[in-house]
Amino acid sequence: MPIVTVQLTREGTEPGVDHVTTEQKAAIYKGMSEVLRDVLGKPLDWTWVIFQEVEMENWGWGGMPVAQYRAQMAERAG
Repeated sequence: MPIVTVQLTREGTEPGVDHVTTEQKAAIYKGMSEVLRDVLGKPLDWTWVIFQEVEMENWGWGGMPVAQYRAQMAERAG
């Protein structure tokens, strides 16, 4: 039985939304299960998908908080 854990920072992808929506989560559950079915032949009802949203201040990248890292990368790109 495969168990997949998906971790994302808690932020929205649409104006006024500060989290992953129920619809987006449903698409992730379905998509991850279908990948394991298609690649490994695992039945959909054998696959568990666990979704964890992490507050941005609890996520680091490149030795700094993720918001600071993103700002630094945006400055470099701009």
